[in-house]
Order: sequence, then C-alpha cells, then structure tokens
Amino acid sequence: MRRTTSPFSLIMLGLGTFLLVLAPLLAWYVQPRAAVNPIDIDTTAVYTGRGSVFDTDRIETVPDRKITVTQRVRGNVEDSERSGNAVWDVTTTVDTDKSLPAADPHDALDFVPHRWVMDRKTNRPVHCCGEKPYIEGEAYLKFPFDVQKRSYQWWDNTLGDTVVLRYRGTEKVQGYTGYKFTGSVPPTRTGTRMVPGSLVDQPERPQVLAEEWYANHGFELVVDQATGRVIYAQTGPKRTLRAPGGKKDAAVLLDSRKLSFTTETQKEAVRQAKRDSGQLRLVGTTLPIGAGVAGVLLAAVGGVLVARGRKEPEQPTPSDTSTTPQPTLTM
Repeated sequence: MRRTTSPFSLIMLGLGTFLLVLAPLLAWYVQPRAAVNPIDIDTTAVYTGRGSVFDTDRIETVPDRKITVTQRVRGNVEDSERSGNAVWDVTTTVDTDKSLPAADPHDALDFVPHRWVMDRKTNRPVHCCGEKPYIEGEAYLKFPFDVQKRSYQWWDNTLGDTVVLRYRGTEKVQGYTGYKFTGSVPPTRTGTRMVPGSLVDQPERPQVLAEEWYANHGFELVVDQATGRVIYAQTGPKRTLRAPGGKKDAAVLLDSRKLSFTTETQKEAVRQAKRDSGQLRLVGTTLPIGAGVAGVLLAAVGGVLVARGRKEPEQPTPSDTSTTPQPTLTM
C-alpha cells in the first residue's frame, strides 16, 4: 500500500500558509501606511461661549457677549501631492451676534488665515509650500497617531509659540472615551499695534504703538487615542493692549474663560474618530489576529491530511521483455 496527497489537503495547507504570511504583513506594513493625515480634508469646528469683546463702534469693551469662533480646515490637494506632505489651509474667525451671519469672513470681529504643512505620518511641521506662520511643536489642530500618556508641545497660533499640554487621564465625550490634556498661557507680549492714545490711558497722544498681550485661562483637549483627532476642545483666550512699557492691561480686546466645541461639532468629531480608529483597528489588530488564528488552524489540518494521505494498493510492475529471457521453443 502507498499514500497519495489529496488536492483538498494541499489547498488547506497553502491557504493556511498564506494567512500566516498575511497576518504580520497587515500589522507591520499595511496599518502604518494607513495611519496618515489626509490631504483632502474639509472640516469645520465651531466654539461658543461668553465673554468681553471690544466694540469698535462704541470704542469700548462690552461684557457678557456671546462669542462664536469658527475654524475651517481645507486640504490643498495639489500642493500636497506635489510636496508629499499634508498641506492644510486654515481660517479662524471670531464673531459676536453683531457680526453673524457674515457674508464675508473679513467682516468678523477677527479673521486669521494661515497654512499648516505637516509630515503625514509623524504630524511634525514641515517648513515649505507657503507655510504661514512658522509652526513648531508636535501637535496643532490634531495630535499624532497613537497618542501616548505624556505631555505634548501644542502650537498656539495666537501666542506664536508652543504650549505644554499635560496628560490628565481619560474623559468621555458624547459617550466616546478619549485622552484628556490641559495647559495654560501666562500673560505674554505678542506684538504691537497702532491705536489712539486714549485706548491705553494716554489721551494726550493721538496715536500710540501699543503692546499686544495674550494669555489663556486654560486649554482642555480630549483626543482620540488611535487617530489623534480632537473630539473636544476648550480654550480661554484673553487679548489685551498695554501702553508702551506698561505693567498692566489698559484695554481688553477679547476675554473669555471658556469657549468650547458646540454639541454638533463634538458629535461630528466623535463620528469621524470612531470611523477612522475602527478602520485602523480592523487593519492593525482584528484582521491580523483573525488571519493568524485561521492560518494556524488551516495549516495544521492541511499538514495532518497531507501526512496521512490516502492508502492505495500497490500496482504490479509490468515485466520488462527487453531484459527477461524468453523461453526457447523446441520441437
């Protein structure tokens, strides 16, 4: 008796081997290449809160006004493909009910356009492609993929520098758990602005090159661990004017202890975080584990079947007439 191998056992063995090769390939090759910042992003985040603002018509600071900050991020696909980086154009507007709705964002209380260019994998700033301003740090608008439980250098565009955001545990946003980070900014001089002297307690001077100062009562960000997407943001900006060399604020341009994501913005951020982190988890964990387990089982069963084979009877070996002597015919 001899053994033969069936096609079915060979197919199982081959499929199992393929899955065993595919599993690490998905985890170590495909998943890292899927974790990249998009170049075709188009998203809007809205913050609301109350605070004091400078009324340019009344030439004075008015308290307890509703403040709306709108931040729109759009990817420049052409420049991104040309450079190999993610090129995002960002516009930030600050409005009160008086300036909303505005047909032109330039009519807002404050309007700031800028461009952020970053490495698509690491999230690190890349200084090219008309970047403005010169952005630094590890995170801005979003954190890197695979967020760690440590402090991060977050770029504050109003400050023109980075702020240390410290890890503070986990927190739920719309039922979804993320990593919480907090930080603040002490009063810091950020520039100068030509204003009437009366605004900075120098009425005898028609124009004064006043100092612009900025502080932040506190940042609070909740971030999706897998993707680095911000699912909740809260900020407390304070912008003031001081007389040249002054030690105290003479005029308040903007002061709010809390401007935070609207409920709609939170829900949309959570929806996108669930979708993107789910895709990364599928490619990086679920499929590799499934492929590995299935590969082991199929390869084991296929190997056993190949080893056993099917028993078949031995076929008689035909005699070789060229070597076997033929009987002699005698009379």
